[in-house]
Amino acid sequence: MVEVKIVATRRVGLLDLGERSLAWKAGALVLGTLFLALSSYVEVPMVPVPMTMQTLAVTLVGALYGWRLGGLTIAAWLLEGALGLPVLAGGAAGARHFVGPTAGYLFAFVPAGALVGWLTERGWNGTRPALAFAAALAGNAVCLVFGAAWLALLVGPEPAISSGVTPFLLGAVLKSILAAALVSVLWKRVR
Repeated sequence: MVEVKIVATRRVGLLDLGERSLAWKAGALVLGTLFLALSSYVEVPMVPVPMTMQTLAVTLVGALYGWRLGGLTIAAWLLEGALGLPVLAGGAAGARHFVGPTAGYLFAFVPAGALVGWLTERGWNGTRPALAFAAALAGNAVCLVFGAAWLALLVGPEPAISSGVTPFLLGAVLKSILAAALVSVLWKRVR
């Protein structure tokens, strides 16, 4: 008698890079950091924190790469910024941004992207656009919570909410809708 085992495989990110070679993953990491850097240049100047397309890019990197490679890619991009490459909001660079008003948002990017990647790997992807939206919104929420918590240490809780969360709520929803739409379209193309 022949025994047949069916092994369920789970996609690692939308692009399913989990089984790819190290060279593929390294190339994806480089392209991901470039994408994140380019998203940093699309900004609306605001005080004390500018509005950028970084959170959209962070959620997309998480969804496309999965939680491990996505988190690593985002961490590599932040390291580039800390080391002086002009990859942060508006071409900013340097370690000082990791202790200033934007620090909480910057440090939130890795867990936000990893969360979106983790959720995507569990089916919150393009096959279910509402769940893809919820995953992206969860990533945006992580950014706002971390960012507001750090900002509250610098300026107090009330100003942190009024200047570091409230102005970004509509943008978070719109970027989450856009991320879900892009993930849904990409899901259909890669399948």
